[in-house]
Amino acid sequence: MGRGFLLTTSRRVLSPSASPMLLRRVLASLARFDARVHPLPRRTTSVDLSRGPCRKNRFAPLGESSGCRLMASSCKTEGPRRAAYAPLPPATADKDELIRGLEAAIGSPFSLEPLSPPTKPLIIVISGPSGVGKDAVIKRLQEVREGIHFVVTATSREKRSGEVNGKDYYFVTKEEFLSMVERNELLEYALVYGEYKGIPKQQIRDFMAKGYDIVLRVDIQGAATLRSILGNSAVFIFLVAEDEAALVRRLVGRKTETTEMLLVRIATAREEVRHMKDFDYVVVNAEGKLDGTVKLVESIIDAEKARIHQRDVLI
Repeated sequence: MGRGFLLTTSRRVLSPSASPMLLRRVLASLARFDARVHPLPRRTTSVDLSRGPCRKNRFAPLGESSGCRLMASSCKTEGPRRAAYAPLPPATADKDELIRGLEAAIGSPFSLEPLSPPTKPLIIVISGPSGVGKDAVIKRLQEVREGIHFVVTATSREKRSGEVNGKDYYFVTKEEFLSMVERNELLEYALVYGEYKGIPKQQIRDFMAKGYDIVLRVDIQGAATLRSILGNSAVFIFLVAEDEAALVRRLVGRKTETTEMLLVRIATAREEVRHMKDFDYVVVNAEGKLDGTVKLVESIIDAEKARIHQRDVLI
């Protein structure tokens, strides 16, 4: 505003007839006024790094903020310094050389940690009506798959021909079985056809601690009890024959029951099939197709192992 006033005044005072001396004085006065209002920036040729990082001062003349140059690259800045650029090797380079080059470009080596979450031991409950082949399926599964432990069930029934104590069942008296119940040693137990059957807890704990998957063989009543205890933390597989007629042929072919007992088992099997909906999977064990049945059970186990949110069992 002052400058505009001065110029306006100069136009009024000066005229073509003004003396040269007067013109020189007016021009010199204008130059001194401009220098006071808008001083010219000084040219800086060096940076004093001892003063620390650059700090912006809005009251300092342009270019004189703590002795820094106007170029940003000349100022010392805070924070980590960028790594020197490392040129990537060509795609045709040796594989190891190319990987090293990629690691150098990223700034860290590639991790060898597994990308998938670690798998957890499973409890697999296999159940179904009498005569569907539960024992045969479990036996073959143990033969073809590692890391499987079949929990030997305790029972008060008499040993059948060919069965081995401690392998097929733990054969105990009714008095011994009831003592196990009193000591809370069984995960589940039931009275089936007048005989007791139960699952020892300690076996499960010991083998799961070693990383084994646990296979339990129970009847339908035992599966219902285990579902109430374990909830969705275990995998429940319902094993069936291809049809009812095939199931009856198997029961008759065993020659282990009287005619009256066969009638009871057939009537029970019809009732048990209705509980299929309470299981996670159903597997058909057709006559002569044992290997296919076992492969399907293995596929179920593999699918469970591949789950993002795996079952977490607490016994």
